[in-house]
Amino acid sequence: MRVAIVNTQVLFVRGGAEYLAETLAHQIREMGHEAEIINIPFRWYPAEMIPRHMLAARLLKIDAGITPDLMIGLKFPSYLVPFPNKKLWLLHQHRQAYELWDTPYADIPDTPEGRAIRQMIIKADNLYLSEATEIYTNSKIVAGRLERFNGISAKAVLYPPLLQPEIYHAGEFGNYFFYPSRMTSGKRQELAIQAMRYVKSNFKLVLAGKPDGETYGKHLNSLIERYRLQDRVVMLGYISDEEKARWMAGACAALYIPFDEDSYGYVTLEAFHSYKPVITLTDSGGTDEVIEHEWNGLILQPEAKALAEGMEKLWSDRKRTQEMGEAAYQTLSKHHIRWENVLDNLLS
Repeated sequence: MRVAIVNTQVLFVRGGAEYLAETLAHQIREMGHEAEIINIPFRWYPAEMIPRHMLAARLLKIDAGITPDLMIGLKFPSYLVPFPNKKLWLLHQHRQAYELWDTPYADIPDTPEGRAIRQMIIKADNLYLSEATEIYTNSKIVAGRLERFNGISAKAVLYPPLLQPEIYHAGEFGNYFFYPSRMTSGKRQELAIQAMRYVKSNFKLVLAGKPDGETYGKHLNSLIERYRLQDRVVMLGYISDEEKARWMAGACAALYIPFDEDSYGYVTLEAFHSYKPVITLTDSGGTDEVIEHEWNGLILQPEAKALAEGMEKLWSDRKRTQEMGEAAYQTLSKHHIRWENVLDNLLS
């Protein structure tokens, strides 16, 4: 079988969606099939660029040369690409037109032009999502949005596994909390730094990841300096997967505190494979599909003081934290987070 995986990407920005496309292609090839990733360049700013990208996706033909047997679309606007045998593993729609509309995270302006763009996105989704023979999502929250906003039901939720789970392993419970993620306002590293202002115990916060542009990185560094946290907060920048696995193995616990995330996030999986509990927040979205409060992690109010108290709690009771780490690893089998489940559905 020849499979075309169609995705969109902001040039020189790499995140979970890019990782998922690559791991999916790798797993399909491991089964003896052929797989190609087609990345469509995309930028969401200024907002008037969005209709152009939608039109480009709609006009794209992927049957030039050797025609694939199957197309798998991942996120907006890649799923607008026409193809007779098209399945979707929907990571997210253009969230700024849906649940992020009228929030600080919306990049589409609330102007006549912005509202017209928003309606164009919704109408295109309503029309072209129905072309897919099957729609799967990466989380219950994405399936719920699809049903709520577009009246379209997903066939099933397929939780994304890691490509190399074997590099993650248990280690000592060290004197730091680890938060590896692409650095952007939606991931809220700022809130984690602010929480360290209220921490009294002798542990650190370690952040890893590449900022989305210089502005946010400078903003985080300025916060560290303003609150005199240079000895309490470490910013590693970009690190390799192997380095990330080592840092995760030595952490007390992991943080994953985005705003209204589409899925549980790879950070959560990396922590679970490392026998580490995860701290998340009540408004972090799909994280609560696998994180259960005080069983394999903590689900806290999105406030700096609450986050600080949660870290203090895990730090002060190492025995209980270790038990939660064991439960975190058990979560992987509890929710059938494995590639066999994904491929059986997408390739059948």
